[in-house]
Amino acid sequence: MPGPGGPRGALGQRAESAVADYLERAGFAIVARNLRLGRLELDIVARRAELIAVVEVRTRGATAWTSGFGSLTPAKCERIRRAGQRLWRERYQHDPSAALLRFDAACVHFDGGEPHVDYVAAAF
Repeated sequence: MPGPGGPRGALGQRAESAVADYLERAGFAIVARNLRLGRLELDIVARRAELIAVVEVRTRGATAWTSGFGSLTPAKCERIRRAGQRLWRERYQHDPSAALLRFDAACVHFDGGEPHVDYVAAAF
């Protein structure tokens, strides 16, 4: 049964779960998923030691005109940066164990139903 947002929302949830699994295998702890900061939202916030990673998750169907990475417009990147900066100010700015905020991007495509994650650290 499709999740919130219909079939597209269900696909997005599967993509986010695949990226969360990918990050956990890479030694990150998932701090939050779909974190709302006012009108802004972050797909995944993950942490490994002093690094806080804000991860934008993208996916596109086989017939899409652009890739998931290609769909990251300058305006979208700016909204994610603003949300990440707000998160830093409200949660990590005074946390001595957090030293770095990084903006990553992940693109998930499904091959035969199996997710494949392409990941770019410090994407924007």
